[in-house]
Amino acid sequence: MYIGVDCGTQSTKVVVVDVDRARVLGEASRPHRLDEGEGGRREQDPGEWIAALRGAFDEVLAMTGIDRRAIRAIGVSGQQHGLVALDAAGEAVHPAKLWCDTETAAWNAELIQRLGGEAGCLDRLGLVLQTGYTASKIAWLRHTRPEAYARIATLLLPHDYLNFWLTGERVAEAGDASGTGYFDTRTRRWRHDVLTEIAPELDAERVLPRLIEAHEPAGTVRPEVARELGLADDVLVSSGGGDNMLGAIGTGNIRPGLVTLSLGTSGTICAHSPEPVVPDSAMVANFCASHGGWLPLVCTMNVTSATTRIRELFGLDLASFGERVAAAPIGAEGVSLLPFFNGERVPMLPEATASLDGLTSVNTTQANLCRAVVEGATLGLRYGLEQFGSLAEGLHEIRLIGGGSRSPVWRQMVADVTGSRVICPEIADAAALGAALQAAWCHHQFQSGGGELADLCARLVHLDEASRAEPDPAGVAAYREVYACYRRRLAERHGTH
Repeated sequence: MYIGVDCGTQSTKVVVVDVDRARVLGEASRPHRLDEGEGGRREQDPGEWIAALRGAFDEVLAMTGIDRRAIRAIGVSGQQHGLVALDAAGEAVHPAKLWCDTETAAWNAELIQRLGGEAGCLDRLGLVLQTGYTASKIAWLRHTRPEAYARIATLLLPHDYLNFWLTGERVAEAGDASGTGYFDTRTRRWRHDVLTEIAPELDAERVLPRLIEAHEPAGTVRPEVARELGLADDVLVSSGGGDNMLGAIGTGNIRPGLVTLSLGTSGTICAHSPEPVVPDSAMVANFCASHGGWLPLVCTMNVTSATTRIRELFGLDLASFGERVAAAPIGAEGVSLLPFFNGERVPMLPEATASLDGLTSVNTTQANLCRAVVEGATLGLRYGLEQFGSLAEGLHEIRLIGGGSRSPVWRQMVADVTGSRVICPEIADAAALGAALQAAWCHHQFQSGGGELADLCARLVHLDEASRAEPDPAGVAAYREVYACYRRRLAERHGTH
């Protein structure tokens, strides 16, 4: 038995996988509270992640009735880029600033300039710094919270922090580390010189976690945690990784030729590459994968976070919201929404706000507004997909994950907007499944030095044929016009081409 944990923005999910029988036995989740403020502040208390992990773990094991002592390893997936700065006692010096926090935009712009612009960033890091990355959060903490900054003893990411709670070890792996902004994604090494540019008072050797390979264990579960959770004494914790990296594993996207697209709080598009990628667009991040190789990735910041705002504005449940979206025609009768409620990363507009266009006395309906926000989020993902250039050539199938993937209307919209076949894995929370698969891989490697991740994916990543959506020629043609209108409005509002 293997456990997969996914600590996301809204909740922590836990799945139990029986590898011998190639079955997912159960899954459970617990919510988190998101603290939002003016200027783009978005933070969470890391203690809530641990409480949610405990609750979801107990629920799923009670639900399945399995023997807790049969669990062999745990894998942890976490929301990327979050800053978890700990003091010498292992306590957070400030709430974790999250991937969607845009309060640090000015510090990010300054760091890019100090590193020599986009060319300098590419030379040192293999990617261009973006506001969501961890680097500007450290710079922000240094300038605005000097007392907290002075107490920093360790810099971790969210999944690293949960690994630390489980094992007591301060370690990191290349996939999640890629999104810090002080890691060279080509050589898979920390850039101490870049951290010095960001935080000259911090000793990189002391504050940065030890790097391990994706197949290596972070450690074993601490005795006191093992007793609390009812586990055996020798349960391994795998390296884990960022939610995008573990989501790729959970969709079987560990070889070239596949694209994973997530309709979650944010939207992500990623594709496997066996070598480092030099993208044509600075918006494509040359991240490492959490199983070896690389995972070029584009992230938009407003997907279900945007649709939820409109849904809750009208007081609709998910089913009613879906009915409204389905009732409106393609293009929402001219209503267009740029859903940049949280600013935006792709296109690079961290301080942008949402805007609504095309309203008349005739087309201002609930149905059109609901469809417009879903279309706006989806058209933004097409914009992101275009940034991949040659990496997306020959794309014929998208593996769709995230909460939005449960909607048949949205699946068809993605197929028509991208002109590609869409299909979902049977397990919608691919990151939690990917974490469990990585845990099994790590355990097999540690135990016998054998076992291939590809074999585990082939046995446990099952596609849901009932979710398949083929691009409809009429829909593809209609969205070609809608997308052209989206691009014009984007250019008019923000000067983006």
